[in-house]
Amino acid sequence: MKKEYQATNYESDLTDKQWEAIKEFFPSGNKSKYHKRSLVEAVLYIVKTGCQWRMLPHDYPSHDTVWSFYRRARENGVWDKMMKHLVKITRKQAGRNEEPSYALIDSQSVKTTCYGENHGYDGEKTKGRKRYIVTDTMGNLLCIHVHAANIHDTKGGVYTFEKALYRYPTIQAGCADGGYRGTFRNTFDEFHNIRIDISMRIKEQKGFQVLPKRWVVERTFAWLNGSRRLSKDYETSCCSAETMIMISHAATLLKHL
Repeated sequence: MKKEYQATNYESDLTDKQWEAIKEFFPSGNKSKYHKRSLVEAVLYIVKTGCQWRMLPHDYPSHDTVWSFYRRARENGVWDKMMKHLVKITRKQAGRNEEPSYALIDSQSVKTTCYGENHGYDGEKTKGRKRYIVTDTMGNLLCIHVHAANIHDTKGGVYTFEKALYRYPTIQAGCADGGYRGTFRNTFDEFHNIRIDISMRIKEQKGFQVLPKRWVVERTFAWLNGSRRLSKDYETSCCSAETMIMISHAATLLKHL
């Protein structure tokens, strides 16, 4: 028999309005022992606090139950669908079209643990993985790709932006920093007819300075850094690493509803 939802008192828990916005992605089956809202909130707690699965508070279902729920939802693409749905809602509330026409791309290198697969050294000698994100002009995540940090930005960036074009065919142009001004820019100009604007660092710049357009995607990374699970790449697989980013961003969008 399915248990009734029992509210907890953690900052990462959902309000009734937030749950209404995403509950369609988590239908309750006849054999469900726990309320799906409790399971979703447990996953949000993991992402927000960065705690280990086995360290989940007893207020939530058991850690193995929550892990199985998270894994099944990941394999079925539920977290991705939920994030994409929230992006549409956010854009619509802001008076924008649901599908974006302009996108920004950037990457971030993060350290991994000894258990993580697919890791390497980037140009700055960080041993770990590289996170690529593509956002719209509001900072909403459109696409995510995680791979070993030793793969060059050109190769990883082309794959990620092409993936974003597949997910959002309405994209007509994009923006990237100076590291993408060569092969990356030419690839999308010649083969996709997509204009890529390059936002270069200001000459003789001293200290931090906001760059036109670039601050949007940088702010999205700052939002993600608010989730302690993402302070380092703790995931064994790149697929799980991408999913944790999706969940973190979805939590941010839910707060803006």
